Amino acid sequence: MTQRLPPLNPLRAFEATARNRSLTKAAKELFVTHGAISHQIKALEASLQVKLFHRSGQRLTLTEHGADLLPSVTSAFEEIAAATARMRRPAKSGSLSISCVSALLSLWLMPRLASFTARYPEIRLTLSAANDPELIHSPDVDIAILYGDGSWTDCWLKLWSHLDLFPIASPSLINNRPIRTARDLAEHTILHGDDGHEWHIWLTAADVRGVASGPQHHFSDARLSIEAALLGHGIALGDTLTAASLLTKGQVIVPFKLAVPAVDAFYVACSNDLRSTPVVDAFIDWLFSALEEDDARAEPLIAARRTIRRAQQAQGARSSEPEAAGEDPD
Repeated sequence: MTQRLPPLNPLRAFEATARNRSLTKAAKELFVTHGAISHQIKALEASLQVKLFHRSGQRLTLTEHGADLLPSVTSAFEEIAAATARMRRPAKSGSLSISCVSALLSLWLMPRLASFTARYPEIRLTLSAANDPELIHSPDVDIAILYGDGSWTDCWLKLWSHLDLFPIASPSLINNRPIRTARDLAEHTILHGDDGHEWHIWLTAADVRGVASGPQHHFSDARLSIEAALLGHGIALGDTLTAASLLTKGQVIVPFKLAVPAVDAFYVACSNDLRSTPVVDAFIDWLFSALEEDDARAEPLIAARRTIRRAQQAQGARSSEPEAAGEDPD
């Protein structure tokens, strides 16, 4: 026997109102009037013969019945949206828009594109460099690879990789102006890929003071600071993903055997309704498997880990500032 369900439009109005905690926001989201939302909720309450909201002036809070109903309604609408998205993208072919942190896009993802294309030749990628969580919900972006604290909500989100940070420089710069101790950093230009926070973490772990008084340049992202280091303009911070390939090629060297764990990490995110579509699923599966293949081959991370050690591992091994990498070979 078919179970009788409440009317769909009132359920949609209830879910949007409960999620936004506002009739006005729900009306704007569903492109109807405030009065229409109010009428649909009243109709749903009459149909169910329960009260769903407590109303106090402009403030709405869920009743016990409303709180019990919301998770099921939300899940049902998400499943409908996911099924609709799968119908629109029925196979592992078509187009896919990827937003990716600039340095990761240039130094990790781009060199591996041939691997993805070989596996999925019928998926056309559009790649853009950005690190903006707002793009998770943009209609122009299917998947966002972000660097941050992972605190973004109302989306599918998964940790992709943690990082270790360490100074890098071009061989020509170090040959012309050697670095023997961390104090020598004051004689070099410090290149920042952020507001200075990550260099502060490394310098604190190295117990080095006075470097901030020397020459410094700030760039909008880590890719630009790394490019400046490649050109010999100063010392930048690299990490075990984006700088590792440069180390294997000898394009940069690590002046100190000290790395510190980054506060932030790389995450993969997309809207909930896109996560189960075949093309999105294909790219995310490939992204994680490519990282696993790197770990299995110990490349390119081994180049970084061969010449550095993490700060907590280095503690107790020395009682003063870190020595230059070449002075104490492992």
